[in-house]
Amino acid sequence: MKIDFTTDDGIGTRATLGVIVLETDETLEPEFARMMDLAGVALYHSRIPMVPEIRPDTLARMEQDLPASTRLMPSSLRFDAIGFGCTSASTVIGSANVARAIESVCAGAKVTDPLAAIIAACRYLGAKKLGFVTPYIPDVSAGMRRKLEEAGFEIAGFGSFEEGDDRVVARISEASIAAAVEQVVAQAPCDAVVVSCTNLRCLNVIPAVEKRIGVPVVSSNLALGWHMLRLAGVTESRPELGRLFG
Repeated sequence: MKIDFTTDDGIGTRATLGVIVLETDETLEPEFARMMDLAGVALYHSRIPMVPEIRPDTLARMEQDLPASTRLMPSSLRFDAIGFGCTSASTVIGSANVARAIESVCAGAKVTDPLAAIIAACRYLGAKKLGFVTPYIPDVSAGMRRKLEEAGFEIAGFGSFEEGDDRVVARISEASIAAAVEQVVAQAPCDAVVVSCTNLRCLNVIPAVEKRIGVPVVSSNLALGWHMLRLAGVTESRPELGRLFG
């Protein structure tokens, strides 16, 4: 027996989003699952090759792989926004080049990355003086610091775990991340604290840390998720995620 059926508009009746995740990333997808848990919002993932060692040369290689990773998104969908989930690679490749590579496959989608999203988020919050926490080796941290300063921000305090293996970064404890934020804030007054890297587990600790330090905390995943939703026209308040979403 052949059974009749009807069709509808599918899951993404409000927004259809895509995110390209590093092969080595263990954190972005669980944190995005919480941020994107909204009626009518559909989120799709693709992966991009990445060796565990985070160095400028390994990060730069991803530019050539971005179109192939974008093609692995469902071709039947029209994406409202696509994010590239690597802060350090976005810094090395450049946000404009990231967008160009993704748009070569999905011409109609708005494109963002953690660096572009952090800049947008900090401007939205009115922050000018930033505390800055990274897990990176010094030359990778220095490159992102330059990008933030070129965007008009002052780095008031800085600290890094200086870990080059992305597998280890994913294991840095939430307590260590919270302590790092508080140590950086103690260096000098700031308007917000940026915690860079999509593989750092920040989402659970952000609200409590914000209450203790009195300024917003903007992680890579928080900023990227917020920016993708805003680019797609989804703007409701989510104060349980922290001040950026409040």
